[in-house]
Amino acid sequence: MSPPWSKPLDIDRLADGEADIDFAVPLAELPRLRSQLASVEGMVRGRVHFTRESGLVVADMTVSGAATLACQRCLHTMTEPVESSVRVALIAAEADASRVPEHLEPVLALGGRITVGELVEEELLLALPIVPLHVQASDCAVPVDAPAAGGVPHASGAPEQTTQKPFAQLDKLLKR
Repeated sequence: MSPPWSKPLDIDRLADGEADIDFAVPLAELPRLRSQLASVEGMVRGRVHFTRESGLVVADMTVSGAATLACQRCLHTMTEPVESSVRVALIAAEADASRVPEHLEPVLALGGRITVGELVEEELLLALPIVPLHVQASDCAVPVDAPAAGGVPHASGAPEQTTQKPFAQLDKLLKR
């Protein structure tokens, strides 16, 4: 039996009943998010409240949890907390996007149906950083004996600059 957050729901019925849905979604179950995560352990929790506004179905959603990402500075894992609140207009067709007021973000619910998981996944994709980095560079787990970015450490402690010549061996190849 599939979990409640993965079942397609009729957005008109939800809005007419002003439904509230509490959810707990495992990160491992969000396919578009997996490639951005260093680990799929954990869950995000929250609530979605559906209403109507200007003839459109509106979803007020709060999401909280944490995601494990790879810091792009040191490539070690880091935990990124996610606390987000969003109001979106659910539209059945792309042509309806022009009717959405500026203060709402349109989300496509093909055929008037959407899963809570799709809403959560979309919000997490927008909430997580594009380039994850530790807040402080000092939090990065770079080994003390690692060579400096400028070159190879010299006996005096100062980095020795090495010049790389990518075409140095080309003349030998051309003589053959």
